[in-house]
Amino acid sequence: MDKPLTHIAFIMDGNGRWAQKQGKPRTYGHYVGAYKIEEVVRWCAARGVKYTTFYAFSTENWKRPPKEVEFILGLLVEKIGEFYERMSKENVRLRFIGRLDGLPDIVREKCIEYEEKTKDNTKIQVIMALNYGGRTEIVDAVKKIFEEKAEISEENFKNYLYAPDVPDPDLVVRTSGEMRISNFLIWQIAYSELYFSNLLWPEFSEEELDRAIESYRKRERRFGGIRGNG
Repeated sequence: MDKPLTHIAFIMDGNGRWAQKQGKPRTYGHYVGAYKIEEVVRWCAARGVKYTTFYAFSTENWKRPPKEVEFILGLLVEKIGEFYERMSKENVRLRFIGRLDGLPDIVREKCIEYEEKTKDNTKIQVIMALNYGGRTEIVDAVKKIFEEKAEISEENFKNYLYAPDVPDPDLVVRTSGEMRISNFLIWQIAYSELYFSNLLWPEFSEEELDRAIESYRKRERRFGGIRGNG
């Protein structure tokens, strides 16, 4: 029997390097990379995956050159709207996690608008991590727990994360050949399987997704236990 694969998370790395290889500005890579998200969502949905999370803009990305940050944020407003128009017709639910109050008003307003408009869609959930950091999410959760004077336990802690109803990723895919998680979903991926692709994000293909899934299927997830029944 196939191993269940409910949630795949993606660290989309390599947009800038891909653009430079084409002799184009880094911003062009971000533009092409945004379209890649839609393709990947369709591929995942076709394989029965119910949740996908994309690391779109981290809390550390503010350190990039101001013009690049401005372009990325503008692209988010444009592409989130286009993404909504196309994906909503395919029964896709769109959600956002991160410190959304730290984003420009127009970006935050679009996030709220499209979350509301797609909340009843059921084919697949697309979670976009914007102004997101794994350590920041944990800090924010701790603050809420103390504010509510809630019980501190591993089980209860999950209820204070940005999207507590979303199951932990089964598989994390990172492109560009870098082998690190870069402050992404630190709590949630404690037992996720990792797949590092040498392809840059705009190059990521349906065949590479299948290779990642096949790699996942061959692994034995023990969650701290022992192999088999021994």
